[in-house]
Amino acid sequence: MGPLSRETWAQRLGAFRASPSAFMAGPEGEDLGRDLLSDLRSEKLSEQTKVSLLALSLEYPAELWPDTPAAEAAVTSLLDTLDLLPPRSSALRRPLLLAATTALVAGGALGPTSGASLRLLPLLLGLASGRALGQGIGPSSEQRPLQATACECLRELESCKPGLLGGYLGLLRGLLGQGGPVGPVQPLSLLLALALRNTLAIQARARASLQGLLTARVSPTGGGPWNWTLAEEGDAHLQPQVSPWLASEEEECGLSALEPSPEEALELRAAVAQLLDTSYLLTPVAQAQLLWQLGWALRGLRGQLPVLFKPQLVRLLGTAQLTLLHAVLALKAAFGEALFTAQDEALLLHRLILAAQHPALPLPAHLFYLHCLLSFPENCPLGPTGEEALPLLLEPQLCCGLLPSLLLDPMALLARLHLLCLLCAEDEEKEEKGQGQSPRRYLEELLASLWQRAALHGGPRALATLCFQASYLVAHCLAGQPTVLRPLIRGLAHLYRARPVLAPHFVDLLDQVGSELGEPLRVVLQQEVVSRPGGDEALGWHLQMLAKVADRDAQSATLSFLQAAAVHCTNWGLQQALLQVCRALLRAGVGGGLADLLQALARQLEDPDGRDHARLYYILLSHLSAPKLGVALGPSLVVPALASSLVAENQGFAATLMVQEAPAPIQLSVGARRAEGPVPVLQLQVEVLEPVYSLELRFRVEGQLYAPLGAVHVPCLCPGRPARPLLLPLQPRRPAPTQLDIRALYTTTTGLTCYAHLPPLPVNFADLFLPFPQPPEGATLGFFEELWESCLPKGTESRLWCPLGPQGLEDLVSRHLEPFVVVAQPPTSYHIAIRLPPDSRLLLRLEKAQAEGVPVVLRTDDWSVLPLVGDYLRGLATAV
Repeated sequence: MGPLSRETWAQRLGAFRASPSAFMAGPEGEDLGRDLLSDLRSEKLSEQTKVSLLALSLEYPAELWPDTPAAEAAVTSLLDTLDLLPPRSSALRRPLLLAATTALVAGGALGPTSGASLRLLPLLLGLASGRALGQGIGPSSEQRPLQATACECLRELESCKPGLLGGYLGLLRGLLGQGGPVGPVQPLSLLLALALRNTLAIQARARASLQGLLTARVSPTGGGPWNWTLAEEGDAHLQPQVSPWLASEEEECGLSALEPSPEEALELRAAVAQLLDTSYLLTPVAQAQLLWQLGWALRGLRGQLPVLFKPQLVRLLGTAQLTLLHAVLALKAAFGEALFTAQDEALLLHRLILAAQHPALPLPAHLFYLHCLLSFPENCPLGPTGEEALPLLLEPQLCCGLLPSLLLDPMALLARLHLLCLLCAEDEEKEEKGQGQSPRRYLEELLASLWQRAALHGGPRALATLCFQASYLVAHCLAGQPTVLRPLIRGLAHLYRARPVLAPHFVDLLDQVGSELGEPLRVVLQQEVVSRPGGDEALGWHLQMLAKVADRDAQSATLSFLQAAAVHCTNWGLQQALLQVCRALLRAGVGGGLADLLQALARQLEDPDGRDHARLYYILLSHLSAPKLGVALGPSLVVPALASSLVAENQGFAATLMVQEAPAPIQLSVGARRAEGPVPVLQLQVEVLEPVYSLELRFRVEGQLYAPLGAVHVPCLCPGRPARPLLLPLQPRRPAPTQLDIRALYTTTTGLTCYAHLPPLPVNFADLFLPFPQPPEGATLGFFEELWESCLPKGTESRLWCPLGPQGLEDLVSRHLEPFVVVAQPPTSYHIAIRLPPDSRLLLRLEKAQAEGVPVVLRTDDWSVLPLVGDYLRGLATAV
């Protein structure tokens, strides 16, 4: 079989990128890699096409070369292709080097026994040193790009096999020698820094000296052995691609175990100084990476003074590049006052404060500066490790321009609020008389404004979320200051009084905060709830809140509220919420009046499930002691058995009667489209991972575009047994796509009733298509023309181009529009009529089809569907 054409490769690559796993599992999958390697040598394909093939091997090496022998053979073939290239300039040399390196690493073929490895590594090192150029590898005009690419490939290999280049540190240093750098500076610098860092770590772990590695000048191609021993030790001690900064104490102690001789220490300082002296030639991102690597290499190493970084520090303290500023802060965290004086620290703080106040600063940069202030590394930190506090040199007057405001983005507001909380923690009891508001007063006014906005009825959910995030942040930072917590509790109580609908937010807040705020807030909220009349319109929210805060305190008031509320609990949801409160009181050890309440509920509740629960709770309260009652109502460690739920007191009585949330063992997907009937019907394919009984699927659509959807019931489903498609009639009020929110209620084989939230299912625009009634034979053209004329002047007409892709018009219509064809003159002309519920129509004329596409004239009596129609038709060419 000869080489494939450019068009054939374009189709194959498109199909592969659409679904690599499906393509590789198909009939063409096993030949893709072989054809790719073969056609790279074909003279019929252009270099641009070959570069596209190599780009595919860079993106999907694991799919093309799935095992070590395949990767070994691929690297050998790629290197042979590189050798066969003519001596003139070519765009393939660099992609070939990258593809060979990627295949070697991804296929796990890198090692001392690999022929491809022993062939590629000397080639890369020779290219990086400039000695392999001019020997059939490429012309002199490609020298610098090939050197840079070779350095990047070696850096990738060193990252995946730490210590591999340990024997060539002297050679790499020579390439950055005193007489000017030989080759591109940035790739060489990053390569040397990474190899130096890995070698120091490996030698320290092995408790060995540097053994002259920094000065040895081994020939790159002439017999200098690759240090596979170091690489094997690196596999044991280092994890590739792990961020090297902020090493643990064990790593720092490991570096301190390395004791270089005076000569080795001198050479090590010279190597680091050499890299730092050339760092100004690098891009900001590369400079930051170099500083991180060198800082990690010297941290904890004996005899290596951080003063080597001082010239770079002087140069970078005023930088506007965030990556470099991040690296400077990392150096400060590593070396502290050994590198940074108090003046440096003050200058860096002022720089962060002024930069964070710049009005034109983008939000990510603004948040970065605030984060740097909040986690500023101190020279002399006070207090226990991990305790939050402002930097010692950061005075409140300096932060006046960083106070939070309601006009800020929520993330920026919370970051500035965090800073304000730390200011309040420093302020303690002081009031700055004559100097404006104290930080605490400003904090109280800001929280009051947030509560006021969150209390607005019908206000956006984001405002309420922001209010509770701010409240949690204040409680977290100022938990030990009662003067702040008291107004916080009062404000939250007023907020609940104004908007009980925020009860879920209050429950989440109580779950997150500590006892300093949680206990007093719980008492206040309980008093707030039980002071309401039992028939309050927000009764469901009150019961949800009371289930969280109810305990032995205020028993009489709580029971009185529940007795008054029981009369108004007329539906299943309210009755379950009421029983949840009773269960919370049972766990808290409330007796007496609770037994009378449960007896009354067992008689008067309308729902039999509610009556059974109330009766069960009454039996438990009457027959079990407090410790056993706590065990019975607590979480079960074993699966409860239905037959013994009233006998085995320690197996979780409530679990058999309560609806429990669980991971869904159910998978739903949309099946083939049904284009028939008076309303659109969605066919749902259901699969289960375990037997499921009495399944009820409930569907909900956000907004008012669709009428409420009915539930679908299935008596039994078993894995491996085919199930009939479930039919879900849709009732759109407007022809528009949407998403179905799906909840499942089902019973397991153990008798438990479970609840699960399934992933949403899309309802596409085409799922709403319905055909018109079939006209009599011979009258189809007249029927379509009558529909066509009836759309105007009330409706609208539009024209667009529908691409066909590899499939022709006849194939496209048969796949997607066959049920709606009224008049057909295949293969170039089709008249299509589509009914859109509830009462719209869409008419299409597809005529004079060409190879690339077909012009479409459409008419509709609902102009709002035009964008949806355009997107649908343009997407037909790529639809499966």
